[in-house]
Amino acid sequence: MLNPDLNTIQLTQDDYERYSRHLILPEVGVEGQKRLKAANVLCIGTGGLGSPLLLYLAAAGVGRIGIVDFDVVDTSNLQRQVIHSTSTVGKPKIESAKTRILEINPYCQIDLYNTNISSANALEIMAPYDIIVDGTDNFPTRYLVNDACVLLNKPNVYGSIFRFEGQATVFNYEGGPNYRDLYPEPPPPGLVPSCAEGGVLGILPGIIGLIQATETVKIILGQGNTLSGRLLLYDALKMTFRELKLRPNPVRPVIDKLIDYEMFCGIPQQKANDMEAQQAIAEISVTELKSIIDGGASDYLIIDVRNPNEWEIGKIPNTVLVPLPEIENGNGVQKVKDLLGDKKLIAHCKMGGRSMKALGILKQAGIDGINVTGGINAWSEQVDPTVPKY
Repeated sequence: MLNPDLNTIQLTQDDYERYSRHLILPEVGVEGQKRLKAANVLCIGTGGLGSPLLLYLAAAGVGRIGIVDFDVVDTSNLQRQVIHSTSTVGKPKIESAKTRILEINPYCQIDLYNTNISSANALEIMAPYDIIVDGTDNFPTRYLVNDACVLLNKPNVYGSIFRFEGQATVFNYEGGPNYRDLYPEPPPPGLVPSCAEGGVLGILPGIIGLIQATETVKIILGQGNTLSGRLLLYDALKMTFRELKLRPNPVRPVIDKLIDYEMFCGIPQQKANDMEAQQAIAEISVTELKSIIDGGASDYLIIDVRNPNEWEIGKIPNTVLVPLPEIENGNGVQKVKDLLGDKKLIAHCKMGGRSMKALGILKQAGIDGINVTGGINAWSEQVDPTVPKY
């Protein structure tokens, strides 16, 4: 409850000691700390954004925290997902997060939802909580969280990150705009690369996640000016913050139910297109590629369509770097034509997706090729473990 009956909330002796630096702030005091203790916050995602905000919400004294995630901790997470640790690799993220939270604040109630939030369960999961914090990394879930918050009339504390840039705001709060006012329509599938493809500065989600935590605490306390109606843009390389005004769109569609958000974002159609493209492009395994390379590969041109910085991490022998962006702008197409001659073309990337896309573009230019299933990660797993897997 954002307006709890504070007479029913009591601070313990440990609370007074633990939150002493809050209690001496006039804007918080005993009443504010009771509000924090009575608050219920749901965090969707325990990744880069969820990690810092969960730690600080627990440390601040939020009495009940729900966590939604169905993933397990991977070593590649640890560069930015600071709530997890090397000892929890392979374990469910929600369990890893709960353990760390209780080390900081053993008096915090932690509710775990080891599930993929969907139109079927979102309203039921979100209903008991005062504030929803969106720590997700994909468009279907962001639209789902937004629409469910609108239907339940709950604030949606939003953040997103990519490479060196991040943004944060508060949606659906005190008559302010919601996510659909910022993004009425989702981008085409595949247009925005994931962090696994595009990368992210490990510190960046810490900054955006802490902004989300700050906004959440302010809403609970009823203090300050929230980011409702304002989109905060952060550029880590330039170390700049900019602000854009957001307003509700008076002609936006009415949100009266949850829908199929995968369909709304074009995911099934994209998958069907990808499958059709894959059926039109031959594939080989990394072990088959090794046999070709061991035979001298004289009849083949093997291209790597990853970015140059990925190439520096590790490479497959006998390959030529032709980054996907160059193929997309046409320069790489001509380069492949010049190198190919009467050879057969083989392409690979990190996991196989970008090389499939590159081969689709090349096919339209009249160049047929073969894709390497699993890319260089599969090569590292099945052929040469000395090649770093990233």
